[in-house]
Amino acid sequence: MPPTPAPEPGAGRPLLRTVTPADWPLWREARLASLAGSPEAFRVRLADWGRGGEERWRARFDDPETYGVLALLDGRPAGLAGGLVAPDGLPELRSLWVAPEARGHGLAARLIAAVETWARSGGAAVLRLSVLRTNTPAITLYERLGYASAPAPSSAPASSPAPELVMTKVLPVAG
Repeated sequence: MPPTPAPEPGAGRPLLRTVTPADWPLWREARLASLAGSPEAFRVRLADWGRGGEERWRARFDDPETYGVLALLDGRPAGLAGGLVAPDGLPELRSLWVAPEARGHGLAARLIAAVETWARSGGAAVLRLSVLRTNTPAITLYERLGYASAPAPSSAPASSPAPELVMTKVLPVAG
């Protein structure tokens, strides 16, 4: 797992931290806050994850093909982003959330950049994501960061309860 980019100096700036299995309580806190506070932004629901025990939360980060990064402000979760390698081998940004009080300061872009760095470190040239078509603020953010509409992968379910837009970004060569 690559190191998380170091935070830039500045008081009150959230620190980004790569998630390990031992960080499951912080990840759980952030993930449940994201599902409770922004249910319209996610395909999964709070009820799907609210009952998960420690083993379920730890297991996500025992898998070498997953990545998580937390934004911590004064030791508390202020955001998260997660990535995983999809069945077709392409890495995907699977989770992104920033706490309402931390929005508007570039934190989402920093979290996405951390997932992009993880994907590049694994040799990927492209990062894919899916976003609900009704989530206009997220789509605008992704477009601003260089993501564009793309065809859905062949492994995608034929019918989904919520229509999603698939987007990809060609990752710059690390150098």
